[in-house]
Amino acid sequence: MAANRLAMPAGRTPNPLESPSSSTRQAASAADWNWKARFEAYNRLQAAAADLGEKLPIPEIVAVGGQSDGKSSLLEALLGFRFNLREVEMGTRRPLVLQMVHDPTAHDPRCRFKEEDSEEYGSPLVVATEIADVIKQRTQSHLQKIQAAVSSEPIFMRAEYAHCPNLTVIDTPGLVLKPMKGEPDTTPEEILSMVKSIASPPHRLLLFLQQSSVEWRSSLWLDTIREIDPSFRRTIIIVSKFDNRLKEVSERWEIDSYLSASGYLGDNIHPFFVALPNDRGTTTDEGFRSRICQVDIDVLRHLQEKVKGGFSEEKYAPYIGFSCLRKHLESEIQKRYKEAVPATLALLEERCIGVSEDLSRLESKLQATSDVSQLRRSATLHVASICRHLHHLLVGAADLDPELWGLTTEEEQKHSGIVRWPGITIALEPANFSLKLYGGAAFERVIHEFHCAAYSMKCPPLSREKVANIPVARAEKGRCSGLTMVAADIARAAARSFLAPLIDTACDRLAFILQSLFELAMECSRNHDSRYNQNAEDMDGYVGFLAAVRRSYYKFVEDLSKQCKQTVRHHLDSVTSPYYHFPGVTFLDLSDSGSVLELPGDSIGGKKKGNGNMIDGGAKKKHATMPAYANTNSNHHSNDIPGADDLVSKSGSSYSSICSIYAQYFAKMREVLIERSVPCELNSGFLTPCHERLFLALGFELFAVKDDKFMNMFVAPGAVDAIQNERESLLKHQKTFVSCLNEFKNISSTL
Repeated sequence: MAANRLAMPAGRTPNPLESPSSSTRQAASAADWNWKARFEAYNRLQAAAADLGEKLPIPEIVAVGGQSDGKSSLLEALLGFRFNLREVEMGTRRPLVLQMVHDPTAHDPRCRFKEEDSEEYGSPLVVATEIADVIKQRTQSHLQKIQAAVSSEPIFMRAEYAHCPNLTVIDTPGLVLKPMKGEPDTTPEEILSMVKSIASPPHRLLLFLQQSSVEWRSSLWLDTIREIDPSFRRTIIIVSKFDNRLKEVSERWEIDSYLSASGYLGDNIHPFFVALPNDRGTTTDEGFRSRICQVDIDVLRHLQEKVKGGFSEEKYAPYIGFSCLRKHLESEIQKRYKEAVPATLALLEERCIGVSEDLSRLESKLQATSDVSQLRRSATLHVASICRHLHHLLVGAADLDPELWGLTTEEEQKHSGIVRWPGITIALEPANFSLKLYGGAAFERVIHEFHCAAYSMKCPPLSREKVANIPVARAEKGRCSGLTMVAADIARAAARSFLAPLIDTACDRLAFILQSLFELAMECSRNHDSRYNQNAEDMDGYVGFLAAVRRSYYKFVEDLSKQCKQTVRHHLDSVTSPYYHFPGVTFLDLSDSGSVLELPGDSIGGKKKGNGNMIDGGAKKKHATMPAYANTNSNHHSNDIPGADDLVSKSGSSYSSICSIYAQYFAKMREVLIERSVPCELNSGFLTPCHERLFLALGFELFAVKDDKFMNMFVAPGAVDAIQNERESLLKHQKTFVSCLNEFKNISSTL
């Protein structure tokens, strides 16, 4: 343990009658000044880091231990005055960051709290007991606001006093095994996780407190400390309430065995044993400090006089008593501050350079807002980069993490708002439906899903009423059509009715795929520019321009979707037209004779190859004959309309034939559309324009305008203001870092 290796060695006690030489006094004074200067510099740097949201490895002390193990009492002893911290049970609720500043002129403690919603510190508190009230009030208010039992949001307190050391201590919530009454069952786990998070950074020194009544082999939280700091290199183990333990030992071997912690800690790890006043009757701060000194004296006297044989004083005396612990803490943190100065100096120089570069970039952007030609050039390059990456993603790329940017079929349906295909009730599982895809891969998956949806649709059922009504209407006009004409007409209407919504849904889903690629293309552009040390954020501050690019791209995709719907609808209308010729199919209407020439390869009696919904009959032609007029059944049509009853005969053979031919026609039209027309048009309707004229379309809408309209995208409310605000923030960073840098340069010159 680094801290214990630096423990004060036993040696000759200085004679107070001996006057140190003038040079010795000057050296000590210079050392004290340097130590205080370093402490103040780190305090200011710590405050600046918190103000600027920076994470800097500033040496700090973290107090860790179980509830009621004495952390609050130790803090009061370090401060040199009491403020009833134990009574508010602060340690079980929120961390307290306590900045102790040794100020010889502060004869009374000056304590200030940082405001909850600000980086400013409030006015000093005059009465010490008010400190506990402020902590209690802030804790309760914050926990009530977030509706929680504990919070990792710290309370910051700065204490300036002539009797406290220069230390920054973070008091963490006390570790517990069970929650308090009324608290959630997860409270102990939340506290443990919070403490580990606070204590884990390697620049923090740990103070682990454990009551002396706990045997080393029964320590509840020692293993937790081992998880955080396995070798105890940055841990100081403090045995609290040591006076209670003294009542249980009477032999030297007993106390030496306990003080050595033999077998439970490393050979070079020496705990500190501390007892503090447990009475609360002392009213003055001076009396409190006197009691602390007296307890140290009483503990040593007890070990020397009331333990038979005493104890190994040369070995363990430097680790017994609060005064030894305080000196060791000051020495250790001073050593760490000193060691950290070079690294801190280098880090500040790096931060200053980075802030200066960011400021230069923002200055260029502000200057560019008044330079139209420069803006046009930068904007054109930015749009070209987005279009290039869009093309790359559509062709097929895995530049971005699919787990982060891709979507499964279910997620894609949910995000697009299109959760089902019209008329499809079964769950579809296209290829790669459970994988997270984006870009061209997601586009192809939707095409396949459309294919599955179209073929999963059953041929719509055909009622006798629908069959009967078609020839009735035609008969009224003086025509008599055959069975095939009736079936074909019904099939055409069914195909238009059921396939058109599927086509529209496919276009909408593909449009969503393309629109969602915009964010991915933006990310790819940033990654590419960053990888090749190009200025990746030239356009990031121009909110109006970026919104215009997004709006133009979305409009481009929406127009593609509309055009594609129209084109595919045209194919649908063509395929469902009475004049469309199906390859390999011959149609002949013998309306005068009432005969129908059925379809070769599609007649009743077999199944068409490759499609279960089609019927295959062979090469032989079959004829179905029907009388031209059938009016013998007066129960159906008393008005003797020609051609009505022949389709609803008692045998039902004509109805069955129409249903069979209807199913063949529907399947044939679906096959032609799905296998030939629609996928080809979807690909050429969406992908080809994106590859060939996306940049031209965006450029025409964004840049083919007059300068004043073009500049509206850059001087719109919020665009330049955002850059100005960022510039002001960076100026504040620069000023703070330069100040801290100069201070640490002065400190490093004295090392």
